[in-house]
Amino acid sequence: MLVPSAIARIARLLASAGLAALILWAGPGLAQQAAGQGGTLGVVKARGLLRCGVNTGLAGFAFPDGTGTWRGLDVDLCRAVAAAVFGDAGKVQYVPLSAKDRFTALQSGEIDVLARNASWTLARNTQLGINFVGVNFYDGQAFMVKAASGIATATRLDGASVCVIQGTSTEKTLSDYFRGRGMRYEPVSFADADAVAEAYQNGRCDVMTSDQSQLSAVRSRFAEPKAHVILPEIITKEPLAPAVRNGDDGWANVVRWSFNATLEAEELGLDSRNIRDQAATSKDPAIQRFAGKTDGLGPMLGLDPSWAVRIIEQVGNYAESFERNIRPIGLDRGVNRLWRDGGYMITPPIR
Repeated sequence: MLVPSAIARIARLLASAGLAALILWAGPGLAQQAAGQGGTLGVVKARGLLRCGVNTGLAGFAFPDGTGTWRGLDVDLCRAVAAAVFGDAGKVQYVPLSAKDRFTALQSGEIDVLARNASWTLARNTQLGINFVGVNFYDGQAFMVKAASGIATATRLDGASVCVIQGTSTEKTLSDYFRGRGMRYEPVSFADADAVAEAYQNGRCDVMTSDQSQLSAVRSRFAEPKAHVILPEIITKEPLAPAVRNGDDGWANVVRWSFNATLEAEELGLDSRNIRDQAATSKDPAIQRFAGKTDGLGPMLGLDPSWAVRIIEQVGNYAESFERNIRPIGLDRGVNRLWRDGGYMITPPIR
């Protein structure tokens, strides 16, 4: 009999072929049924639940509120996929993951989708058997210091001690930034953002570094947010993207287009309040396609014709998700505006 560790090793080898989820989670009967329905989409449908890997707790992106309900921009991505697949955005099991464990969980089949503020990089794409399906937030690494320090620019951080999360690309880019400028620093590493934030507040380091969004989220929870300053330098480009395992293009398309639908809806002026009325009455050909009335796009994904309407009705368009989740932590749309408004957010046409 194979022990769990051996199964996990085998699953990681098979992950690039898209088979790990079947081995670890489906069971023989369910796996056979899923295979007939098409890869991971079949597994998810047969299980009746989407397993989505998220942050252990990051305001704006993924965190359980006071009632235990998960909320955030990444959570909304998971909910959008569930709405498309099941017609019910609530059919999601959230799996909280550390930065160190997030990719292994996806590789092994523990989760179906990773929506955990992870940067899309070449190495991750090619070495980890991971398929990033689209960017849901454009971010960049920054530094936060105490306002009382008087530091106003990262060029004055020579000799500083810097708190950073272990097992992230942030560690490498931190080193690159200081070495490239002939500056010295002392890294102080911890396993997760909460430990880093606590160490920074307790004076174990002079500076905290992470993605600008994460720094804003952490600062929003401090007793005196205004006592901390995020320096103006953005030292990297960090396209945060949901991911699936390589080798299952059908499932990648479901996740990709579930997100794209939220952007397309914003472009078309569709939101959670008007989607049903517009779907029923609009003569706009683009809205008719979006509503599933023409072109048969849903079945191309293995979904029914109303998949996109359900996403917007139950989750909202991208602007709604941003305003609900990101604006409260102190960030504006910036480069995450739609392309027509001067931002980076653009989706291939849904047609």
